[in-house]
Amino acid sequence: MRIPPGPMPVAGGTAELLGDADRDGSWVLMVDGTPQSHVDLEDPTHLEFEYVRRMGHVLDLAAPAGAALDVVHLGGGALTLPRYVATSRAGSRQRVVEIDQALTDLVREYLPLPRNARVRVRAEDARTALTLLHPASADVVVTDVFAGARTPAHLTTVEFAREVARVLRPGGLYAANVADGPPLRFARGQVATLRSVFAHVCLLAEPGTMRGRRFGNLVAVASDDELPLADLSRACARDPMPSRVVDGADLERFVGRTPPVTDAEAQPSPEPPAGVFGR
Repeated sequence: MRIPPGPMPVAGGTAELLGDADRDGSWVLMVDGTPQSHVDLEDPTHLEFEYVRRMGHVLDLAAPAGAALDVVHLGGGALTLPRYVATSRAGSRQRVVEIDQALTDLVREYLPLPRNARVRVRAEDARTALTLLHPASADVVVTDVFAGARTPAHLTTVEFAREVARVLRPGGLYAANVADGPPLRFARGQVATLRSVFAHVCLLAEPGTMRGRRFGNLVAVASDDELPLADLSRACARDPMPSRVVDGADLERFVGRTPPVTDAEAQPSPEPPAGVFGR
């Protein structure tokens, strides 16, 4: 591969690819000082970021091992999860929506995708692109979209979740990165929103974040079919930074009386506090 350049202008600000001196082929994509993605070119199945690893568990459980999937990724970054799926599930068809074409061009040039990966990237707003997809055309939809370090408000609402549900096939899975810190008001609203659209919802969360001790990334998982809770619990417990699956009565207590979020009152996810992600 070519050696990545220093900081480069992209639509979202300034992007830079930083190598890991301790791991060959390992790169972190930074956008305006915030780590957006980690890629291991030597082993695309290695997921360094803990919340991305949890999303990987959802993808692992979406179908029998090795079976091809149709996956929609809202938010591209360095295409970490598309690489993971292309390597672990050969023949999968993947559609990626990444609004920043300059960022995608940078990633494609210096961090090439695995050979024979069926990944198509579209430069478009995530919600706009979602509305253009055919009904029941995806096995999994993954949302990991940031403007700077915040999830845009229009990707946090009931109306958006209904579009996700429309695109999913029966039994399909939805996984969303939910970045929040104490007192987790945003996360509660996101769970309430998904519960108003999907029959089954859970959270994958590191205990310290779940207890409101620190800012972090929770993963919300939703489906109209029963979720693979036991398998998710086992996978999350084996991670280097173990997380728990919050569902049932625990999730009910977590949400409390928090109402779903609609387009009329939506707000972006909270700004990470100073010092988080090295900011």
